[in-house]
Amino acid sequence: MRMKVSIITPCFNSSATLRDTIESIARQDYPEIEYIIIDGGSTDHTLDIIKAYPDVVDHWVSEADRSLYDAMNKGIHLASGDIIAIINSDDFYVHSAVISRVVQQFKRNRVDSVYGDIQYVAPQNTQRVIRNWISGKYQRRNFLYGWMPPHPAFFVKKKVYDALGFFDTRLQTSADYELMLRFLYKHRVSSHYLPELLVRMRAGGVSNRSWLKRFEANLEDRKAWKMNGLRPYFFTAVMKPIRKIKQFFTPYHTPQEPQRSKPQQKLKKTKL
Repeated sequence: MRMKVSIITPCFNSSATLRDTIESIARQDYPEIEYIIIDGGSTDHTLDIIKAYPDVVDHWVSEADRSLYDAMNKGIHLASGDIIAIINSDDFYVHSAVISRVVQQFKRNRVDSVYGDIQYVAPQNTQRVIRNWISGKYQRRNFLYGWMPPHPAFFVKKKVYDALGFFDTRLQTSADYELMLRFLYKHRVSSHYLPELLVRMRAGGVSNRSWLKRFEANLEDRKAWKMNGLRPYFFTAVMKPIRKIKQFFTPYHTPQEPQRSKPQQKLKKTKL
């Protein structure tokens, strides 16, 4: 049985980068993709870009939201796919077979989540790599040592969200960490590591813009454990940012991009 993948992009005044995100999805060779964009009420040319891709964007809505995670939750509520992927408007898939390879791992390993690797790149020059996030093979106990998979390369079955809940909007910068901690560590959702580069992400995310933001995110990381009734080691939260230092010095040998096949044309588009 073919699995449908719902890809969600939250955005706000993202005209400088959103086109790269959309086109990376348009190039995917997997035919069963539902693409949803949740815009926070942009005042630049973001909506013009969205409207320029009626054969790629299945659903979109533009309205004020409470936070980035609120926008993600809206997208999940709208999604009808078997698998949920979330990719921000600063990010893009690295080749045309990302989604097909991820789906293959779901089927082959009979798991409820799959994750891979990402690269942080310079905002103005996406060929210049700043750091490589190589996730490594899944081991539940690694959460205690500051590990987490990169959220843009984390794919989860919709039934898991329905059973265990969406993003907790009480958190401003670490709701993605809390969600993965809840899914993988607390509830032991099955997962498989795909050791491939899947996403390039422009550096400068909300939780990484300054040392103050990183400190605030660290406090929320600690809160995530408490919210779930979990007890980490005393050094767990400290290890999480320390692990990132290695990413600046770890090389990544990018595999040759697979030959692209022509994406299947979608017959009907609906805009909300």
